[in-house]
Amino acid sequence: MIVFDYTLKVVIAGCSILGLVSGTLGAFAVLRKQSLLGDAIAHAALPGICLGFLVTLQKSPVWIIAGAILVGWIGTLLVMTIVNNTTLKQDAALGIILSVFFGFGLVLLTLIQRLPNASQSGLESFLFGSAATMLIQDVWIMAVLGCCVLVLVALFWKEFKALSFDPSFAQSLGLPIKKLDVFLTSLTVIAIVIGLQTVGVVLMSALIIAPAAAARQWTDRLGVMVFLSSIFGASAGIVGALISAKYAHIPTGPTIVLTISTIVFVSLLFAPNRGMLWNAIQKSVSRQNIREKTMLTNLLLFSESATDPFHPHDLAALTAIGRGPARKAMAALKEKGLVVNPQADEWALTQDGLNEAKRIQKELEESTHAS
Repeated sequence: MIVFDYTLKVVIAGCSILGLVSGTLGAFAVLRKQSLLGDAIAHAALPGICLGFLVTLQKSPVWIIAGAILVGWIGTLLVMTIVNNTTLKQDAALGIILSVFFGFGLVLLTLIQRLPNASQSGLESFLFGSAATMLIQDVWIMAVLGCCVLVLVALFWKEFKALSFDPSFAQSLGLPIKKLDVFLTSLTVIAIVIGLQTVGVVLMSALIIAPAAAARQWTDRLGVMVFLSSIFGASAGIVGALISAKYAHIPTGPTIVLTISTIVFVSLLFAPNRGMLWNAIQKSVSRQNIREKTMLTNLLLFSESATDPFHPHDLAALTAIGRGPARKAMAALKEKGLVVNPQADEWALTQDGLNEAKRIQKELEESTHAS
């Protein structure tokens, strides 16, 4: 069976670690409105990958990852420096660093391809990822760095939580906001770098943003969001690896991105309280409630002008929200036993309907006086 293939096991392990770590850090990036930072770091890491190769002229995972982390971290610090010391906004700073570093990386990549052992470098795979070439030592490096990131997130959970939701409050508590910002961003750099071989520079930002965006649709609690984001990321990595292994000539990185994009799409549609479908249902129910209350109050107003509060009235006289919606509202009220329909297009209150209409009218009067 395909699940017992050694190479696939290595790829699945690496992809699941990548999804778990990127999902965890991505939750903080999304909450801090730094989603584009992942894209900038991924592109800025390319010259670091090339420099890591040039140090030994071999595709050494340790040197390549170290170079990517170092240069990616420098790029992040430059973004922060530009934002804090110039009039440029963060999006402009990210665009500058992304384009400059990525351009420099492409220049280095071109130079490396002209070297005698360039055919053995394989660095171009870092542009779009090549999970199938992942070795067990690559997975071990990802696992060690990933565990370090997760442990540090757990240790600084309260500080990161305060920084993400209310930096001003965190500063008033005496927390070193700038240092925490650099520290959390540095962890994000590590999470991005360990995934460059899997999904590549171009697609890595999706694994930072997408799991957190999907998780945000399902909850309002940070702990639950981080947990769901990590689960979504790991699941997308595993499913993407399995699909690409089952069907020939389907790259793993893009498949992982498409898988997590599907999770985001489902979350946007069906998540309770925030999903588009859920909101549409809620709006429909709300509109129906408004129609029913309007018809009850209309019946009460007509009844107050007559000696018999239960006297039926023609629907045309009661219609204030359109004849079609009025019929639908009356039908719903009849099912609830609040109105009766003695003959065609004539409607009257029941005793329960009269009591409910008076209650609604009293609430409206109280809200008017309160405002």
